[in-house]
Amino acid sequence: MNKIVKKRILVPVIAVVFLIVGSGFKSDFFEIAKQIEIFTTLFKELNMNYVDETNPAELMDTAIKNMLEGLDPYTKFLNEQDVEAYRINNAGEYSGIGALVRSYKDKLLIVEPHEGYPADKAGLKAGDEIIQIGDIKVTDFDDNASELLKGANGTMVAITYKRQGKINTTTITREAIEVDAVPFYDMIADKTGYIVLAKFNAKASDQTKAALLDLKGKGAEKIILDLRGNPGGLLSEAINVTNLFVPKGELIVTTKSKVKKFNRTYRTSNQPIDTEIPLVVLVNGSSASASEIVSGSLQDLDRAVIMGARSFGKGLVQRPLKLTYGTQLKVTISRYYTSSGRCIQALDYWNRDNNGNAVRNTKFKDFTTRNGRKVQDGGGVLPDMEVASLKTNDLTLALLRNNIIFDYATQYHYENELSDISDFKFTHADFNDFKKHVRQSNFSFETKAEEAVKKALSGEDNDFLGDEVRESYKTLLSHIEKGKINALDKYQNEIQKNLEDEIVKRYFYRRGLYEYYLTHDDAILAATELLGNNSKYKGVLK
Repeated sequence: MNKIVKKRILVPVIAVVFLIVGSGFKSDFFEIAKQIEIFTTLFKELNMNYVDETNPAELMDTAIKNMLEGLDPYTKFLNEQDVEAYRINNAGEYSGIGALVRSYKDKLLIVEPHEGYPADKAGLKAGDEIIQIGDIKVTDFDDNASELLKGANGTMVAITYKRQGKINTTTITREAIEVDAVPFYDMIADKTGYIVLAKFNAKASDQTKAALLDLKGKGAEKIILDLRGNPGGLLSEAINVTNLFVPKGELIVTTKSKVKKFNRTYRTSNQPIDTEIPLVVLVNGSSASASEIVSGSLQDLDRAVIMGARSFGKGLVQRPLKLTYGTQLKVTISRYYTSSGRCIQALDYWNRDNNGNAVRNTKFKDFTTRNGRKVQDGGGVLPDMEVASLKTNDLTLALLRNNIIFDYATQYHYENELSDISDFKFTHADFNDFKKHVRQSNFSFETKAEEAVKKALSGEDNDFLGDEVRESYKTLLSHIEKGKINALDKYQNEIQKNLEDEIVKRYFYRRGLYEYYLTHDDAILAATELLGNNSKYKGVLK
């Protein structure tokens, strides 16, 4: 028996030694091999001996996801369906119903039907709850039911959905869906062009280039590039978009990793379109990753004035690594640094607070742009000029996360007729109606002060506080609750901006929203004014 055990141990050890010596692996490789063997043994014994039947695939899926959760939210295991979704997202093409859909435990919610595509032609609207696809009820489907909406061109899918409490059915014929990186561009004034870059898929630089050339052909001598809400995408496309405005050979970004082959320096490799045209780039708290590479590097090179609100702060780079059976690991391989040398990563996922949340960077280092202006790292890209209505706060984010703003827009749409966008005006009475909607909803939002008071009331010291102190705490909680409702007025500009955006899309789709922006959006109006004052524009950059 001992001989058998020795043989079983000896072979892995010899193999590990060979790999360490032959391949130059670090000494921790033995620990990796050891833990893999422990896990393999545990997994086998668990499935063979557990009192009830187990599902090995589900157990492994849970194990993998729990393991990766301790790292960062971008390192993910991709099954075969996820791999296809990842490919589609980068390619900008897929076959389906043509709608942005959000998945919940027991339903699918239509967030935005794309104009002219199958879902729109079938009459589906934002706010519709899909409860059945074909013969499959969404509540009975374990995986993301939105995958059932995809399929080959020309195939049909029956959908049952609920709208305003009423059950409806429709049949949709799937089509090829093209996801434009640039969904809109137009002239704002005689000499100012406006380009919306919504995502960095494989079409990003080509479509931005085409829009830029078309606008210049129409007389544009100044450009506003809108990256608000752009979550990022392909690093190569971020470089190519930046290259449209800066010379060939310019350093844009550097990636640094513990794996030497992932240490890269990225420079522009093409001839630019225009290195002199005055440029304003708009960002907000939802501008991330590739958007921050473009905005951060243009800021570092003093090539554009960045305007809006502090960006998201994602300074990490991922790469998909192929595994077996068509699966992949999308893993964070490096941090990226803009041309001034700063990393704009805002959250430290390797240091957590008592609740397990990543710690936000608060100590920023100073860097300088090419002209010597001060910029900082560690918290996203801070605009050169801020726009108050674009700033984020915990209350507005909570209203968005809990669908309070989305649900109110749905309610508004069915209660108000609107045929011409020029007739739309969100009034003070409308905002008061929204506040009433918040109070009547199940909206729950806990402030940090509220969390601290509740913790004090439930902590070990509670027995020593006495009735008077406990009552004071409860009174304080009551005042905080009232204060949260009052905070709706304090942050009215930020909240109303999101309400107007959501409502306009219900009537006039996303294109209508961008057209509405041209004459109503605070950031675009401010950018247009800045570009109209050449000395002020140059003064910001110097």
